[in-house]
Amino acid sequence: MPGDNAKKALIDSLNGLLADYFTLYLKTKNYHWHVAGPQFRDLHLLFDEQATELFALTDIIAERVRKNGGSTLTGIGAIAGKSSIKDDDRAKVDAMDMVKALRDDNVALVKAIRAVKEAATEAGDNATEGMADDWTDQAEQRAWFLTQIAA
Repeated sequence: MPGDNAKKALIDSLNGLLADYFTLYLKTKNYHWHVAGPQFRDLHLLFDEQATELFALTDIIAERVRKNGGSTLTGIGAIAGKSSIKDDDRAKVDAMDMVKALRDDNVALVKAIRAVKEAATEAGDNATEGMADDWTDQAEQRAWFLTQIAA
């Protein structure tokens, strides 16, 4: 039977993932608001679609933390302190640089999701394990779309 340390590690990794999702959501939304150039319409719509998908998962991840007996992130400072994804608060970024940054961030998110899945396995949380597969597929699809644009 999994011990308290495995459960604590899972809660910590889920909170890190939650911070990454919030950071990537805000970064994607920033790019949505500020993208310019010949591909404006396509990128504007794609970034909005991806931001919506990211935001939808934040509540699900936070609820996994709570269902595992943990406390979740409480504010912007907590998000900034736990996120492994770098923020970008610039209004002027080249459109292709936006695409490449979001692609790389989604690839990094896949690694973070896989770490959560490992922690869930150790903690005996098969529900989080199963959800992590879906989260991985979604992040891989976002990365794939962005890769095709940046190619």
